[in-house]
Amino acid sequence: MKNSTKIRTIHTIMLVILLLLGITMIMPFLWTLSSSFKLKRSIMGFPIEWIPSNPTVKNYVKLWTDYPFLTYYLNTIKVTLIVVVLQTAFSSMGAYAFARLEFPGRNLIFFLYLSTMMVPWHAIMIPQFLIVSGLKLYDSHTAIILLQLFSAFSTFMMRTAMMNVPAELSESARIDGAREMTIMGKIILPSCKPTLATLTVFTFNFMWNDYLGPMIYLNSDRNKTIQLGLASLRSAYSAEYGLIMAGTMCALIPMIIIYLAAQQYLIKGITFTGVKA
Repeated sequence: MKNSTKIRTIHTIMLVILLLLGITMIMPFLWTLSSSFKLKRSIMGFPIEWIPSNPTVKNYVKLWTDYPFLTYYLNTIKVTLIVVVLQTAFSSMGAYAFARLEFPGRNLIFFLYLSTMMVPWHAIMIPQFLIVSGLKLYDSHTAIILLQLFSAFSTFMMRTAMMNVPAELSESARIDGAREMTIMGKIILPSCKPTLATLTVFTFNFMWNDYLGPMIYLNSDRNKTIQLGLASLRSAYSAEYGLIMAGTMCALIPMIIIYLAAQQYLIKGITFTGVKA
């Protein structure tokens, strides 16, 4: 009886702590949402007016009419979706080769491929820029897309998930005459749906919120992404906080949608991927 009471007490304390942490984490989001419906002079008021007394949609109207925010939005959607599809496809093919095919030096090649994750991006930033400039791809979405086509982390995730699929399924398909691409597409990948969904969310999140890459490789207004668009609302001496908050809320919509759509797979994917390395 004492142990049961002790366990309930511990669970209650943990629940309260997690609830407080959750409130702490959601407060910046609520402040951003509230500020997006305020005029600039009211945003920095104290105490914070969580529910605006005179809400206005002027920030949203001005954002979409006076600035090329739709262009930024469409550019980001274009780059993000292309990278998500191509990176997932290439990572899946690479992972299948490392997980299911036997060839000389497979483990060594995989180790060398994974070792690229240990190289800081800042160390290869200048060489990448020189290559992009040499190929005449500067200030184009192609530069951003090409640099993100391959990912050692994505390949590692997919390989781990594929190694958890029983090998007997692949062997049976080979005996029946199935080709490797057929085995991967119709047997292995359907068994890795949670990991595919998790990888899709991670890649989408990274590309949608990427700032440094577009800042380095994009220059013209017609090619900028949404993160550069939000940054352009700030100047050396002032910032359009109302517009920034409205833009931030608009930028969050795709992320919220994709997280809600893939929510049921996220925990399964992370757990499934961590079973076997």
